[in-house]
Amino acid sequence: MITLDELLERDRQREKDGFKRKIRIGRIVKPGSGGKEKIIIVPTTVEEKLVHDEIKLDQPPDEGEASGGTGDGEEGDVIGEQPVRPEEGDGEGEGEGDGEGPGEGEGGEHELEANAYELGKVLSQDFQLPNLKDKGKKRTLARYVYDLTDKNKGVGQVLDKKATLKQIVQTNIALGRIPDPSLIDPTKFLVSPQDLVYRILSREKDYESQALVFFLRDYSGSMGGKVTQTVVSQHVMLYSWLMYQYDKQVETRFVLHDTEAKEVSDFYKYYSYKVAGGTKVFSAFKLVNDIVEREALDRDYNIYVFHGTDGDDWDKEGTQTLAEIEKMMRYVARIGITIVEHSYVGAKQTEVEKYLKNSGILKKYQDHIKLDIMGEDVDDSRIIQGIKHLIS
Repeated sequence: MITLDELLERDRQREKDGFKRKIRIGRIVKPGSGGKEKIIIVPTTVEEKLVHDEIKLDQPPDEGEASGGTGDGEEGDVIGEQPVRPEEGDGEGEGEGDGEGPGEGEGGEHELEANAYELGKVLSQDFQLPNLKDKGKKRTLARYVYDLTDKNKGVGQVLDKKATLKQIVQTNIALGRIPDPSLIDPTKFLVSPQDLVYRILSREKDYESQALVFFLRDYSGSMGGKVTQTVVSQHVMLYSWLMYQYDKQVETRFVLHDTEAKEVSDFYKYYSYKVAGGTKVFSAFKLVNDIVEREALDRDYNIYVFHGTDGDDWDKEGTQTLAEIEKMMRYVARIGITIVEHSYVGAKQTEVEKYLKNSGILKKYQDHIKLDIMGEDVDDSRIIQGIKHLIS
């Protein structure tokens, strides 16, 4: 199997040769059981249609037959995304609102983990979580292995010669058959079937180093359009990769922020919620610090934080944000900050970029914090390069 980078590079070469690109990473919504929607992440290829029969465009379809539309689209193109069965809001105040994203409705229990398998499988060849260390063994996030760890007398798979000899000696001492320990004649030992000690296969827990990943997203009023789509696309890829590569040892939590931060229960809400308002970046980092301290998470987890924003911040000096990041450095394994700039920014630096670079925090903690800056019109290959940089 070749990597996604190689597929995308081959696709770029195909375009240079005058052909259409074929590799696409799509996100679609389909109905699930009980009226629940599912987000499905799929890498796809687009093949040209093979037309067998002459098509008469002026001939109307027969009654009862479905009529296809006209336009430039190819069969299979995703022309829009929304829940199949929209419902009322969930009453939390913030809607899943108009605009980009899956649309309105609670969406129920998200099933992204299972359906992101193929995308995660492709991405997993290139990425590894940095700074993954052994942590506490409190939680039962473990794989089971079978090993010859248990002992059994009389029957078993493999004879434990050392333990068997020890048992035979103990039995003969008890019977008075070894009066002088300096003169032992093994040929005169009595051997009982119960003296034979065997090792037998036993299921044992094989604990893994545990990781907890916080996804943080700015969903303020300035995050509309392509900027939000780029951020959530990158986080979808990260999330899909995590679910495939580290499904036995990684947990994920989701935080949205404008001027205030809130934790949401699943990726569906994290991906789809929209809100208007100002921006205080520090609120998201402060909430993570509060959660980690309140639940003592740093004791049992390697903690990773990925934040996506357009770079706007009411705190132009970043005083509060930098203070919260400094607090985070006592426990975090990696912070990855992605700034997706609006096209009107031009060559100017955004507030977040300015204070992160001017503070020196990127150099001071270069092994624990990474910054990636991209434009809103980037393609999937650039988003993937950003992921590589954030977790390199």
